[in-house]
Amino acid sequence: MKLISASPSPFARKVRVLLHETGQTDAVEVVDVMTTATNTNPEVAAANPAGKVPALVREDGPTVYDSRVICRFLDAKYAAGLYPESRIFDTLTLEATADAMMDAALLMVYEHRVRPPEKVFDGWVDAQWGKVARCVEAVNGRWMSHLNGALDMSHIAMGCALGYLDFRLPDRNWREGAGALDDWFAVFSARESMTATAPV
Repeated sequence: MKLISASPSPFARKVRVLLHETGQTDAVEVVDVMTTATNTNPEVAAANPAGKVPALVREDGPTVYDSRVICRFLDAKYAAGLYPESRIFDTLTLEATADAMMDAALLMVYEHRVRPPEKVFDGWVDAQWGKVARCVEAVNGRWMSHLNGALDMSHIAMGCALGYLDFRLPDRNWREGAGALDDWFAVFSARESMTATAPV
């Protein structure tokens, strides 16, 4: 199998962290590509008609995308147990929360990257950060017992989301008022799977 990936993408990082955590890094070839929101790499477009990474190219079936579908596929293939039935809806909800944080952060980045400065809509940017801030507040107030439990896919997703905020939006202080989440992330981000997949 071949994973079409981009090093800065937090969504692609989710898959790469999963491969590290499950000891399957040799089973999937990671193909790092350069692609943008306005100039889709042809290899990305061929793998995913939406032009987004990640995409998992299989020899025995159609390409699998997006990150949540790929992670479910790999979890099932390798019997990794990262989507435990005993807490499946908590895991899926927290993973969706992390993905929403990544989506909002990406929109903030794109607003500055693809528009000339005089056309940047500050109200739009602030609204996206509001989504991130509400998610951080909710996780810090409601989900810490889950994050402090046994590893599942929601931990990986949240780690990648917070890592992306630090990588692309370091001037936005997501840690303010979120001491418990900050403490958790300090430990989680030191995992070998996270250091090996840090965005560059």
